[in-house]
Amino acid sequence: MNTDRTRMPGLLATAMVSIVVAVALTGCAEGADSVDRAKAQVTAKEKAVASAQAEFDAASEAFCGASSDYISALDRYGDVLNDTAPTVGDVQVAGADLADPRDDAFDDAEAAVAAQQALVTARQELVEAQTALAVAEAGPTGTPSVVPPAPTSTPLAPAASVDRVEQAEAEFEDAQASVTAQTPLADASEQFNSAVVALEMAWLTLFADAGCLTDDQQVQAVTAVGAYTYALQQDLATAGYYTGTVDGVSGPMTVQAIEDLQEANGLPVTGTVDKATAAALQAELVALGGAAAQDSLASTAAVQQTLNLVGFWDGPVDGVWTDELTAALQAFQTELGVEPTGAVDAATIAAFEQAIAEMTAPDAEPSPSASPTSPPAG
Repeated sequence: MNTDRTRMPGLLATAMVSIVVAVALTGCAEGADSVDRAKAQVTAKEKAVASAQAEFDAASEAFCGASSDYISALDRYGDVLNDTAPTVGDVQVAGADLADPRDDAFDDAEAAVAAQQALVTARQELVEAQTALAVAEAGPTGTPSVVPPAPTSTPLAPAASVDRVEQAEAEFEDAQASVTAQTPLADASEQFNSAVVALEMAWLTLFADAGCLTDDQQVQAVTAVGAYTYALQQDLATAGYYTGTVDGVSGPMTVQAIEDLQEANGLPVTGTVDKATAAALQAELVALGGAAAQDSLASTAAVQQTLNLVGFWDGPVDGVWTDELTAALQAFQTELGVEPTGAVDAATIAAFEQAIAEMTAPDAEPSPSASPTSPPAG
C-alpha cells in the first residue's frame, strides 16, 4: 500500500501531461482544419471573381455592340431626314427600325450594370474570405497579417452621360410625335433634325464613356465634337440666349438659342452657326467684357480643332472664323455629302460623327481628301 501511495503522484502527473498533450494536439488539429477551410474558401471566392469578371466582360461587349448598332440606326435615320425629298413613309419606316436596336441597347445596358454589381459583390466576398484566412493563420493569440482593402466600384458610365441619353430620348420621341401625314418633310425643321443628332451624340458620348472606344484618335475626335457644342452652349448662355444645361450635346434648346441670337442681330434665322452668326456672338461676348471676352473664341476654336482631327484644317486653332475656315468646312461638308453651307448645323454635326466612325474602321483606306486642305488665296 505504501508503495502504491508513493507511485500515485507520479501516475497522476503522467496522466495530466497526457491530457494536456492530447488537448494541445486536438487544438492544433482544429487550428489546421480552420486554416484549410479558410484557404478553400479563398480559392472558391477567387474562382467566383474570375467567373463574375468573365460575365461582366461579356455583358460589356454585348452593350458596346448593341450601342454601336443603335448609333448606326440613328445615323441611317438622320440620312433619311437629310435626303432632298424624303416622304412621311420614309421617316416612319426608318423610325420604326429604331425600336429593336434601342430596346437591345437598353436591355444590354441593364445587363452590364447588373453584371458589374455581381462582380463587386464577388470581390467583396473574396476580401472577406482573405480576411478570415489571415485570422485563422494567426491563431487565437496572434495578430492577423495585412488583408486587402475593401474593393471600390466606379459606374459603368458617368451618371451625367446616362441622364443626357434619357433626356435626348425624350426629346427625340417628342420630335417623332410631331411627324404626321401633313408634315412637309421637305421643310423639316432644324429643331427636328437637331433632336435626332442630339440623340446620336448623346449615345456616342455614352459609348465612349463606357469604354467602348479604344482608339485614341477616335476618342479625341468624339471629345472635340462635344467640345464644340459645349463651348457654343456656354457662349450662348453667357450672352443670355441659352438657358438649358451646358452638356456638349446640341438639341432643340441649343437651336432655339442660336435662332434668338440671329433674330436679335438681324441675321437670317436658320438655327445654324455660320461666319456671321459666330461673329455676332463673339461681338456680344466681347461687349460684355471680362471672362466673357476671354472665352468668346472657344466655340470657333473647337470647330477648327475638329476639322483638324478629320483632316480638313491645317490653319491655326485660334478661335477666329475666317473665309479659309468657311472654305474648309464647306470642303468637309462636300466630302461627306452634306450641303456645303459653310455653317455648323445638325447635318454637319452628324457628318462629323460619320467621319469619326470611318477614321478607325478596320477596312478603311486613306482618302486623297483626308490630307489637310490648303487655305484658298484671297
